[in-house]
Amino acid sequence: MTTRLTARRLLSEHGWLDDHQLRIENGIITAIEPIPTGVTARDADLLCPAYIDTHVHGGAGVDVMDEAVDTLDALAMHKAREGVGSFLPTTVTAPLTALHGTLERIARRCQSGGPGAQILGSYLEGPYFTPRNKGAHPPELFRELEITELDALIAVSRNTLRVVALAPEKTGALQAIRHLKHRGVRVMLGHSAASYEQTRAAFDAGADGLVHCYNGMTGLHHREPGMVGAGLTDARAWLELIADGHHVHPTALRLCGCCAKERVVLITDAMQAAGMPDGRYSLCGAEVEMQNGIVRTASGGLAGSTLSLDAAVRNMVELAGVSTEDAIHMASLHPARLLGIDHQLGSLRPGKRANVIALNTGLHVQKIWIQGLALPL
Repeated sequence: MTTRLTARRLLSEHGWLDDHQLRIENGIITAIEPIPTGVTARDADLLCPAYIDTHVHGGAGVDVMDEAVDTLDALAMHKAREGVGSFLPTTVTAPLTALHGTLERIARRCQSGGPGAQILGSYLEGPYFTPRNKGAHPPELFRELEITELDALIAVSRNTLRVVALAPEKTGALQAIRHLKHRGVRVMLGHSAASYEQTRAAFDAGADGLVHCYNGMTGLHHREPGMVGAGLTDARAWLELIADGHHVHPTALRLCGCCAKERVVLITDAMQAAGMPDGRYSLCGAEVEMQNGIVRTASGGLAGSTLSLDAAVRNMVELAGVSTEDAIHMASLHPARLLGIDHQLGSLRPGKRANVIALNTGLHVQKIWIQGLALPL
């Protein structure tokens, strides 16, 4: 079956193409070509790669840690509505038995498929952190790094564990990073009091970048550049960024755009309350409250976000002054490169999966196709 999607402008890996179309066969892009003369209808103002959310805890009233059988289906449909074609359900710090159960549920859903955005695997955020920048994570559940424990987590995930987050100053962190990289798992650094030197040592050991840059880590100071300084200046480091204007000031967003435009990965870090009305919700087993779309713990700290990835793209354009093309790549091509799947996803190119979104000129999602099939929004 052949499908053709036409657009006034189409975003390729190398820039915008005017009046082009995608040819799709069996869920794969087979050609990008000019629209034939005489065809006046267009499927989209802008045709772009579907977004990839590498770090998301929940949304639409569900939490990745929930045991209900339809949790991941509900979250996958919620993500598709914001233009996300694939994502990594992300855990929080919890007892080891709960983490095993969650990773196993994600693995089953990853391998069986289902409605909505595609699940690429899992992201383990916690319990390998340190207390000073704990965020909403309960420090009493933090654990030490042990290779056998990490191998057990990979095993229970059926080798679908894609990312592990950890604090690089923990005992055994460098050994754990090398081991995880040998097993094909990406390593992100965060919820940590690490110094600039400790962070650079972790990058030398193979760590891939920073968990939600600026948040939950040592900040940039002119005499101690900290984790943020290490991430901004190290060309090896991917920088997750919550571009909601609350977690990170617009000027700090702009700094990432200036220093690390090719290394920014937009994430939502969204939790249960995303897409829901203000009220009380739970995160990491504790009650949190959302007011005006901002979620805080009882002590007043930020607790995850309610950001959508399409809004993050718009914010990078409007708040950080990033070009539309660069902002879209930050939510599509860059996360694909971080995960090592850019040969399959992340851009519109012949041979890749046809995960595609139609945007209007205001960058709002109008339609989504996942492996060439349109989903109702």
